[in-house]
Formats: sequence, structure tokens, C-alpha cells
Amino acid sequence: MTARGATSPSGGGGGRAKSTILFFLCGGSSHLDTWDMKPEAALEFRGDFKTIATTAPDIQLCEHLPRLAKQAHHLAIVRSLGHYGRGTGDHHAGYYYNLTGHAPDVTFRTLANDRRPQETDWPFIGCVAGSKRPAHPYLPNTVTLPHKPSRPPYTRPGQFAALLGVEHDPLYVDGSLEKPLEFSVPALELRGDLSPERVATRRSLLKEIDAAQRAFDHTADSVIYSKQQAKAFSLLTSTKAKQAFHVAEEPESLRERYGQTVNGMSLLMARRLVEAGVPFITVFWKENMKFAKQCKSAGGWDTHGNNFHCLRERLLPEFDRGFATLIEDLDARGRLDDTLLVVNSEMGRKPRIGDVRSGGISGGGRDHWTHCMSVLLAGGGIRGGQVYGSSDRVGQFPANRPVAPEHIAHTIYHAMGIADLTTTDLQGRPLQLLPEGRPLVELF
Repeated sequence: MTARGATSPSGGGGGRAKSTILFFLCGGSSHLDTWDMKPEAALEFRGDFKTIATTAPDIQLCEHLPRLAKQAHHLAIVRSLGHYGRGTGDHHAGYYYNLTGHAPDVTFRTLANDRRPQETDWPFIGCVAGSKRPAHPYLPNTVTLPHKPSRPPYTRPGQFAALLGVEHDPLYVDGSLEKPLEFSVPALELRGDLSPERVATRRSLLKEIDAAQRAFDHTADSVIYSKQQAKAFSLLTSTKAKQAFHVAEEPESLRERYGQTVNGMSLLMARRLVEAGVPFITVFWKENMKFAKQCKSAGGWDTHGNNFHCLRERLLPEFDRGFATLIEDLDARGRLDDTLLVVNSEMGRKPRIGDVRSGGISGGGRDHWTHCMSVLLAGGGIRGGQVYGSSDRVGQFPANRPVAPEHIAHTIYHAMGIADLTTTDLQGRPLQLLPEGRPLVELF
């Protein structure tokens, strides 16, 4: 049975997750050097790193993830995720498939990383989840931080509401590499000459103008615009909304445990947003261009060169510190069981070491690889300490219980208790948002 045609078993145990935090490792993280290591493979596949035991008997992790190893009893690792020829091997298609659960269309093959986001794209999982939950009293249902990948004009498709409508787009929160405690929320910022009182006056005037306009215009666009106006004014005048983003209020000892980097503080911010009741929070790993030349990348997980040095010296320690602390922090607060954590990326890395763009074997890099990758899950009703599926002896292809991104998307919806995945198109006709795949209910 193929991954696309898998049928749903009985049972489930979903619906516990009030919120989801998606931690997306921008660039394409190496499954082979993290949570699907192959210690028995030949050196040209397994590389430099050794495995270590964890708090879960069935899980071994990379030696450079010692903190996560202590939280492994909370983890479920899906090691059999592949794109099965439906992806392109490029970043844009990888983002789109893993963020929406829908295979990239032909335009991703013809345009590659020049393919821009489109209004008719399938929506981001987080936007679907947000649209299915009651409106938050003072915050958007979907928040993304600390950046919008990637730098224009190469904005990654798949991270927007698209055909659901812009009113369901995420609120974007900007973080700084240089000042990781300082986050800016453009939608919450007033110009220097605008006080809350002036905003209220403008809102009153705008209501009068809109009342006159509605006498002439009843289009769908005007309705959406009104919703956007209401959201913007609500955010601008809400003290609670602004307070949710003040991560510097957290104790310094806790900030230090997360690691006072923009990625570590983004995970701490995500925990604050969970406590504020936001249904879906996405943390896109913020890349650091200072390391771009060394890793032959944009400074993130796209380790075309010096894969092992870049992972060992920078990427893995920062990830290990932040994500392990997030698990521990949520658990200590009694929030792990109702918060789903997901770690994903746009692709895995090629099993054989040596990327031609970084000098081949001597460059020590790994190229893109969409044929096999892994996903981490924890909390939200997930049964910890387990591995789902397996890859072959060198991590090249799924070997057992193969799944595709649509299964991960369905699993997130299942954890959040979202069974109705229908909407209507512009003509008012019913539309199924994710007809392929099924939730991996065995994980619960």
C-alpha cells in the first residue's frame, strides 16, 4: 500500500491539542545527522557523528543533542516521510508541500524558486487550523515569527491562507539576530503622532464612511476589507495583545535556559502565545548570513558545505537548547498534553556526503534530498518514546510504513480535533481542503 493510498485505522485519541507550535528548520535539516542516524552504514553515508542513548529505549539521537535526549520519552519520530517524486528538490516546493500537505503543481517545476505565492494556492496548515477555531478575543488565531521566509522576491509559497482569504493570514512578528529580546509587531505599532485616542477617532470616522460605502457596495472584497480593518483596530488598541509579545518579562534564568538567541527567544514567545490561547504558532528558524559562506547556504540548515562543522558548532547546540527547554517548560506548566509540538523542514539531506557545489567529498556537505526525511512530534496527546516507520540502511528512502506530507497535515488536524476540512470556493461551492492522506492515529 502506498503512502498516498493508506487507509485510516480505527481509534484515534486526538482532539487534545488546544494549540500547536510548528518549529520549521529553514533550509532542509539533515535527518541522517540528527534523529535518523545510521551508525552501521559506511563512512561516506554516516559521517562524523555518534549516537547517544536517550530516556526512550527505542530512540537514539545525535551526540550533539544531549538535552533533547533527556526529553526523548516525550518524542515521537516519524522516520519514513518522503515526497515520492511529487516534489522538485527545490526549497519553494519543499516549503509548499510540507506546509500545506498538497503536492506542488507544475508551476513549481517550471519556475523553481522563482515561483511566487499565489491567491489560488492551497492554504497553510496553520491558517486552516486558525480558521476552524473561534476568533481569539484579542489576538489572531495564527501567529508566525520571527520572520517571513525568505527574503523578497523569493518569498516561500505555502505559508499563507491563500484561497481561504487574506483575513486568515498569519500575524507576522519580526525578530532580530542582534537584539533577540526585541520583537516588533507591525500590526501593533502606532506612528509617533498617533495616540490610542486618535486611533479611536479615526475608527469612528471610518465607520461613517463605510456605512455610506456599503449602500453602494456589497462585494466579497468589501466584507474582507471590513474584517481586516476590525482586526487591525483591535490589535492596535489592545494592551493584552501587546503584552503577549513582551518576552523580556520572562525571568532571566528561564531565558538563559532557552538560549538568548532570536530562535531561542522565539520558542519562548511561542510558549507565551500558547498561554495566551493562540491556536497556531509557527517559528521559522531565522538564518544568520554570517555563516552563509562557511556552510554554502543562506546561514541556516541548508548545509551544502561543511555540514558537520556547521551542525556541531552552531545549528545543533542552538536547536537542542531551545527545543528541549520548550518541552521541559510546557511539561512543568502542565501544558504539554494540550500543546502539540512539531519539528519539520522542507526536505532532508542527501545520504552520500559530498555536494558538487561545495567541492564534492572534500567540501563535506550534503545536498537537498526530498526522498526521505523525518518529523518530530511531542505533546498534544502524542504517545512519547516511539518511532514511526523507518528508512533504509543509509537513510535514502522510506523502508517501512511510508508516509507523505499530507499525512503529517492530517495528524496535526487530528491532534487539534479538526475533523471538518471543508470550505467554499469563490462561487460558494463546497471544497475539500485536504482529500489525500490520513492522520497517523497510531501515534496517539
